[in-house]
Amino acid sequence: MIATRMLTLRNASAVCIDTVPVLPLDVLHEAVLGGVKNGARVAALFAHAPASGELELYVVLATNAHGTLQVARAQLRGDAYPALTPQCTQVHLFERELAENWGLRPEGHPWLKPVRFTKSRREGHDAWERSDGAQITVGVADFYRVRGAEVHEVAVGPVHAGIIEPGHFRFQCHGEQVFALEISLGYQHRGVERALVGGPNPRTIHYMETLAGDTTVGHTTAYCQAVEALSGASISARAAALRVVGLELERLANHTGALGALAGDIGFLPTAAFCGRLRGDFLNLTASLCGNRFGRGLVRPGGVRFDLEPQQINELLQRIEAARRDVEQAVDLLWNTPSVQARFEQTGVLSQELARELGLVGVVARACGIEQDVRRDFPTGLYRFAQLPTAVSQTGDVFARAYVRWLEIERSVELVRDVLGSLPAGAICIPAPAVRAEQLCVSLVEGFRGEICHVALSDAGGRLATYKVVDPSFHNWAGLAMALRNQQISDFPLCNKSFDLSYCGHDL
Repeated sequence: MIATRMLTLRNASAVCIDTVPVLPLDVLHEAVLGGVKNGARVAALFAHAPASGELELYVVLATNAHGTLQVARAQLRGDAYPALTPQCTQVHLFERELAENWGLRPEGHPWLKPVRFTKSRREGHDAWERSDGAQITVGVADFYRVRGAEVHEVAVGPVHAGIIEPGHFRFQCHGEQVFALEISLGYQHRGVERALVGGPNPRTIHYMETLAGDTTVGHTTAYCQAVEALSGASISARAAALRVVGLELERLANHTGALGALAGDIGFLPTAAFCGRLRGDFLNLTASLCGNRFGRGLVRPGGVRFDLEPQQINELLQRIEAARRDVEQAVDLLWNTPSVQARFEQTGVLSQELARELGLVGVVARACGIEQDVRRDFPTGLYRFAQLPTAVSQTGDVFARAYVRWLEIERSVELVRDVLGSLPAGAICIPAPAVRAEQLCVSLVEGFRGEICHVALSDAGGRLATYKVVDPSFHNWAGLAMALRNQQISDFPLCNKSFDLSYCGHDL
């Protein structure tokens, strides 16, 4: 049914915008509900304002089992439309975002409040209505409350100690037990998506590299795949291989750091100290590849900017093997220490059913037993030829999220060694031609947190008319809120770190 109503395309492939079906809004809703019922996920939902005509609502569904993407659109007449959230929880944040950015009113939305505290893009829509009719001015907090004897609130943030970005966590508690956690982000809304309109230009690549600083290679690769598809360009096998190395080193550094931070949150200092140092070793491997520890400057449209000589390859192989041995020793301490397991197991449990309902992605979803990974389900470049088993666990708790990370560390090391051991010949960068007019592309990449989704639409002049970014954290913050229900509030730091989500990746 979906295929007859929506356009089917492959990851990182471009189509003419005119080929994207324009459906009545109720039919689009039916297609989304039918797709989700049959196992698809809502990868993106956003609005596009064409040069002429009504505002259009675009939806992208991802079906892991088939490795396909479905796209369709509907024209919106007026500012109000029936909300999809009551029937499809996955779109709850997307529809809040539509209300905030475009002044749209998804009628029937159960909790319509700002996502990023910014004014509407449509002139005259500085305020909008919640589903109960109350007027809310954008930027005013309106928090969920639980009332009852001995129920109290605990507010954390938005300003935190240290250097992390702002995020507000409001707990409704009875004693130590958390009834509900509301997470409010977006205090530094940077307007990145707006700044991307009119590109590509010299600034565009730098916006991509700073969307989420710890996911530089992931987001930049997603952008480059999109631009290459829009322009009809292709990259060499050698460039594709070097992108894989950069992406997997980014995964290794962040997974290692997360395991160390989990150990630190429960006061287990041996693994915390070791992994803190080893994260730096993996970052230094990335620096030896491109001169920057976070991978800035590595990936560019048409390929990569830096090549490896045989001597460098040998050195990288030796250093990554040494780092792997050290990580294995440090992480084995976690699995072999009963006091660690007592804190990890049955803490912050998420069921597989709830994870599917929320549309969670990445490590968090795989820890709930959901087998999905862009590298396997929607492969591009060298991943099309890689034999990469999907790392899953079943318990959906802190232990599962930690253990999936360890499995991915092992498999990423193996993949990097295989790629460096048989690096293809060829040019590292082939200049991409100009973006073609009135094209659409959906580009997915498996970042270390999960699915990164970039959707690009070009205008009649071959410039970016709309650019939608969905960081994996956009899906997964809701999972953290649900994982805290009926937990002790003292478990929050440990649960928070086990999700390891991004503030700035959400705050676009």
